[in-house]
Amino acid sequence: MTEVAVITGASAGIGRATAREFARRGCSIALLARGLEGLEAAAREVEELGGRALVIPTDVADADALERAADQAVKQFGRIDVWVNNAFAGIFSRFMDMSLEEFRRVTDVTFMGQVHGTRAALKHMLSRDSGSIVLVGSALAYRGIPLQSAYCASKHAVQGFLDSLRVELLAQESRVRLAMVQLPGVNTPQFDWIRAHTRGKPKPVGAVYQPEVAARAIWKAAHSSRKEWIVGAPAYQAILGDKLMSPILDRYLARDGIEAQQDAERVRPDRKDNLFEPVPGDHGAHGRFDERARTRSPLLWLSEHRALLAGGAALAAGAAAVLARRKPAKGERD
Repeated sequence: MTEVAVITGASAGIGRATAREFARRGCSIALLARGLEGLEAAAREVEELGGRALVIPTDVADADALERAADQAVKQFGRIDVWVNNAFAGIFSRFMDMSLEEFRRVTDVTFMGQVHGTRAALKHMLSRDSGSIVLVGSALAYRGIPLQSAYCASKHAVQGFLDSLRVELLAQESRVRLAMVQLPGVNTPQFDWIRAHTRGKPKPVGAVYQPEVAARAIWKAAHSSRKEWIVGAPAYQAILGDKLMSPILDRYLARDGIEAQQDAERVRPDRKDNLFEPVPGDHGAHGRFDERARTRSPLLWLSEHRALLAGGAALAAGAAAVLARRKPAKGERD
């Protein structure tokens, strides 16, 4: 049976790569985003890869629009098997340099958009007692950084939402699955269109991964029973570092974190951003960091195969124990 997926933020970046990942596996996909040109280009790619596509221009900050989109997907494809909450908005700015309207818009899309999507999905999945919902998070769901207070607050909120809702589903013995993917910096067009009240153009910090790596993790999360998937060494470092030495990280980020997120090239006064309106055009999945972006994550591979690795470690330990028992005592060798 053909799987049916709904992907928000599907017109570009991680959502675009995720649409291709699902399409390669023959899925029927409802593509949601605001920008029509990007959605139509994504739909062409889905169909070229063997999937079926339904384009639904939608702003995830509008709960009613998302419920209508879910109804439209079910009407077109018969059901929803997977819902991916990928859409987000952001702003690079010191907290006091942004307006409350800007802050609220980020949280309306990045946090409430995932709440709206989850609710729309559950209205169809709970009655069937089947389905999978993926919340797209970040290492910044655990560790806030300067210039991204609205985004970090939103991802922290999604993390708390995951904990609460997942327990509720377990308590009612629902077979609807809920998981979150925590991502590192990803090479997407966001850095060219995210709103910025900074001197230099926004850029990711540390190791950067191609969106296809994130897409593979989202596919895995949608088809496993695990609560959380962490992608990339920087995400592990940020999460573990904050648990072990949060105050030290505060001082390190205060010293280096602001300049590290800006290119030497200045932000142009006429630069367009997508905070309140989509930037026209088809922007694809990749950003401007192809030369430094990694195409694979060894830690993601280890995470995917941890049962196999655990079994191999157990076998190795057992073999070592047998060899130790067979080893002759010193008196026996003499």
